[in-house]
Amino acid sequence: MQTTSFIYLIIIRICIASLLRHEQECLALFEFKQSILDHPHTSFNVDGFQNLADSWRKIISNASDHDSDCCLWDGVVCSKNGHVIGLDLSQSSLYGPIKSNSSLFNLVHLQMLNLSMNNFVGSQIPSQIAHLKQLRSLDLSNSSFSGKIPIEISHLTHLNLLDLSWNTLKLRDHSLETLLQNLTRLEELHLSDVDISSSIPSFLANFSSLKSIDLENCSLRGEFPSQIFYLPKLKFLSIAANYILTGFIPEFLNTSLLEYVYLSATSFTGSVPQSIIKLNYLEFLGLHECYVSGCIPCSLANMTELTFLGLGQDELMRLNPLSPKRLPYPVGLEVCEKRRMHDWIIKLTKLETLILFNINIHDEILPALANLTKLSNVIMRKNLISGRIPSSFMNLTQLKEIDIRGNQLQGQISSSFSNFKSLKFFFLEDNNFSGRVYQETFLGLPKLTALGLGGNKIFFVASNYSNVTLLPELKSLGLSSCNLREFPSFLRFQKKIISLSLENNKIKGLVPEWILNNTQETLQYLDLSYNSITGFHGHPHFLPWVSLESFNIENNQLRGRLPIPALTTVVYDVSNNYLTKEIPPLICEQKNLRVLDLSSNNMTGTLPPCLGNLSNLLFVLDLKGNNFHGPMMNAFTHGSLIKRIDLSENQFTGKLSKSLPNCTNLEFLALGGNSFEDVFPTWLGNLVKLQVLILRSNKFFGAIQGHPTTSSSFLKLRIIDLSNNAFSGQLPEKFFQTWNAMKPVNVGKSSFMDVKLYIFPGSMFQFPYSVTLTYKGVDIEFPRILEVLTAIDLSCNNFEGQIPESLSDLHGLQSINLSNNHLTGRVLTSLGNLQNLESLDLSQNELTGAIPHELIQLVFLAIFNVSFNHLHGAIPLGNQFNTFDNNSYMGNHGLCGKPLSKECKISVMTTLSPTSNEYDSFLPSEKIDWIIIFLGFGGGLAIGIVLGNLLYARYGD
Repeated sequence: MQTTSFIYLIIIRICIASLLRHEQECLALFEFKQSILDHPHTSFNVDGFQNLADSWRKIISNASDHDSDCCLWDGVVCSKNGHVIGLDLSQSSLYGPIKSNSSLFNLVHLQMLNLSMNNFVGSQIPSQIAHLKQLRSLDLSNSSFSGKIPIEISHLTHLNLLDLSWNTLKLRDHSLETLLQNLTRLEELHLSDVDISSSIPSFLANFSSLKSIDLENCSLRGEFPSQIFYLPKLKFLSIAANYILTGFIPEFLNTSLLEYVYLSATSFTGSVPQSIIKLNYLEFLGLHECYVSGCIPCSLANMTELTFLGLGQDELMRLNPLSPKRLPYPVGLEVCEKRRMHDWIIKLTKLETLILFNINIHDEILPALANLTKLSNVIMRKNLISGRIPSSFMNLTQLKEIDIRGNQLQGQISSSFSNFKSLKFFFLEDNNFSGRVYQETFLGLPKLTALGLGGNKIFFVASNYSNVTLLPELKSLGLSSCNLREFPSFLRFQKKIISLSLENNKIKGLVPEWILNNTQETLQYLDLSYNSITGFHGHPHFLPWVSLESFNIENNQLRGRLPIPALTTVVYDVSNNYLTKEIPPLICEQKNLRVLDLSSNNMTGTLPPCLGNLSNLLFVLDLKGNNFHGPMMNAFTHGSLIKRIDLSENQFTGKLSKSLPNCTNLEFLALGGNSFEDVFPTWLGNLVKLQVLILRSNKFFGAIQGHPTTSSSFLKLRIIDLSNNAFSGQLPEKFFQTWNAMKPVNVGKSSFMDVKLYIFPGSMFQFPYSVTLTYKGVDIEFPRILEVLTAIDLSCNNFEGQIPESLSDLHGLQSINLSNNHLTGRVLTSLGNLQNLESLDLSQNELTGAIPHELIQLVFLAIFNVSFNHLHGAIPLGNQFNTFDNNSYMGNHGLCGKPLSKECKISVMTTLSPTSNEYDSFLPSEKIDWIIIFLGFGGGLAIGIVLGNLLYARYGD
């Protein structure tokens, strides 16, 4: 009996202890409820999510006290012995921070914790999460956590699910390898939108339990371990939007269980293997916007389970500043069997989304899509699709998105589009559509939120439509180049517009009051450029749009003072108008401004001193072509982000700002056409990113002195213009020796210099650099600057002495202008080694001797001028020298031979026969659109045409 009693006593004590532990865990939950669930912000439901506080509150209020059985509470799971092992509070309207001393961390038996879809107001994930050592599942996704990921999560070695995605978290001071190395039991790893900024550890390929990996938009770098594709249980793989993550698609095995592969917007290269057909379960394949190239495998036709297919490279990806710069160009997929394109597309009968970018289909693929009855999204930009939109395409009335921008479609825009009742996004821009388009075509589309018709040959007709109930509530509207003469009247009824593009129309007068009022709260992007708009109704001193991010009204007829944009503004471009008065100091209060372009107006006054403070925000400051005067602002601060400064064509005086060295990111500095009075700013050589320096037409004086070194002075300088100043002394031989960026002969495809900004998701804005250079005494504008362009202009100064030999070491030079100085000595024979040279102007000097025959080797030389020197002897013949006229040689009484009428007494003229291969173009033969390269003005037009033809011959076919 004593033994039996003892056993009962032990059981009773165990039960009492268990009850006490259960009460403690319930108390911990109650205290957690008090700290989070009773927050005043949780007295209502958000987005229809159930507020568990209500159910907990009811249970507790009906009990005798707060220690009611927590196992009865919604979202709480208990074990058989009463321990709390699961807590699911997802979508529960939780609001408030989780503190490090939270009673939540006393629930040491927890195996599952789900706090996703709540709002923890930017609080950090406490490191005390490591106290929950039994956790198998941890889901904190989309709950407004921020700060560093606590490395203590790596101690939760039983985890099979880790989801921290869609928070503003960062993995700092540690790598992804450190975080994951102990979590060998993981089955699901979801960290999307977390700033990881490290490589993917190769040991993940050994985590044989992994079924799902989601690392989208994590700033991953390095090379993706291809062995991860072979994980035996892997079904879901998303690493999209990691722009600098490299890798390749391996050959696949029949055993793969992959259902979802998303590699879009990465730097993956290589081809799509034919063995992709072995992915028998694949439903989602996103390879668009990466650098995969070669032929599209015809085996895709047999992947009949596909619901999503994305192929090709969007132009935005090619221009992404984060992308590797040494990749081959052009890159992308192509249809190697063009006649079979629509044949295999129509077999993918389960497709819901089809994305094809820049694949050059060249045929009418749209009729084939009519067979894909489940399609909801068709995105086929820049594929050279021609012809008309077939009537069969109009049968896909369930489509939600149609994006066929940048093709060669023609004909009228059919009124049958009004039958697409599910349509949300509709983009037909940059095709060859013509005729009249009536706004009634798009009425009765209740779900339409984005419409883009610009860049065609259409006349958009906006009638005074009174039945506003049928008008779709648009968020984005693009009507550029639609021959509009006024603001479309139906915009009176639009209250949700976020993006509005009306550029390149014929709109006159004031922006009407109803536009200002309707869009005041919603408008973020507004482009009214290239119209004849004179101002805003009521002439507001402040622009009314409180959420404005990009404002472009360049090339209009704005008058009066500069209106102040909202503090949210990122891009502010009012160039080429008739604005007057001073820059208001309030502009300095901007908090997000990246581009400020006030160029080509009639503004005046001195610059507000605070303007330089914006250099910590601005990428572009362009004040060119105004009437500003006084000193340059002297407030550029350390850590400046600014890349381009253009103050040219004003009336600035005094010395250069000594705060410019703080602009360590500066690439372009143009100060020409002012009255700066200073010596040469040798100290600018410390700006290691500076590529373009324009000081022309000022009052700079003295010798170019200093002791530059090859390691620190003007490392990347490619264009320098010091013309029309009062510089004197010897040419800067020591500087020529340090201008290393001009020494190599540039090889490969070149792009243009510009600043790129990503403002809206999927939208990239370019702001090109432009420069005016002098060829043969004529100014020629380069509206965009090729990254291979190299030029030196030291003309119209007082330089003297000989041309230094170090100049001929700059083998990449394309233009040299030393005219109108006092140079003596001979024309350097070694200049014949500058194989890229296109323009050489040595006129108006005191040079002697003969023209070196070695210059005949300059097969790209389009402009050559040695007039008004003291040269003598025979003019060389051959190659480009056969194209120069008398003006190249006049004022040299000792010269003879063609094209001069003066014959040489003794025939010593040398002729060099051109060869077909010796001087091939240094760029590949891909075609380049050179229409925008050279725009001649006045007398420079002919020279611009000559140079344009020469460059086309060099860089085109």
